[in-house]
Amino acid sequence: MATQEGTDATSVIARFDLTKGMVLQEFGYDNDVDEPLRAALADATGEELVDEDYGDVTDGVVVWFRDGDDDLADLLMDVQSLLDDGGKVWLLTPKAGTKGHVLPGDVQEASSLAGLHGTSTFVVGDGWSCTRLVDKGWQK
Repeated sequence: MATQEGTDATSVIARFDLTKGMVLQEFGYDNDVDEPLRAALADATGEELVDEDYGDVTDGVVVWFRDGDDDLADLLMDVQSLLDDGGKVWLLTPKAGTKGHVLPGDVQEASSLAGLHGTSTFVVGDGWSCTRLVDKGWQK
């Protein structure tokens, strides 16, 4: 995984707060995703990421979203349908200054409409930012 100066792959993956055996469902996969990040997530959980058609409960959701994709609030509501209680959503958007960047205000508005709250935002790789979202009623 490509990293910024002062940030290594291990500390980036640690920000996801993953444990072995977690099942992560992935939405918005396309040819522009950060493949090394995907591999690091799978390595941290010991499980391959499952796709949008997975039909069982998951521990977390990884969403790749770009400006111009379908409605973010609707997508965030949909991704929660098989999420276990206390499950997290990691919203990955292109970094500022890159094609497909999503404004932070748009992320905040869509998250709120979907009943989610952003707890942190951090850079992953060269081209993506990650916002960790949790149910508004969840406290940690």
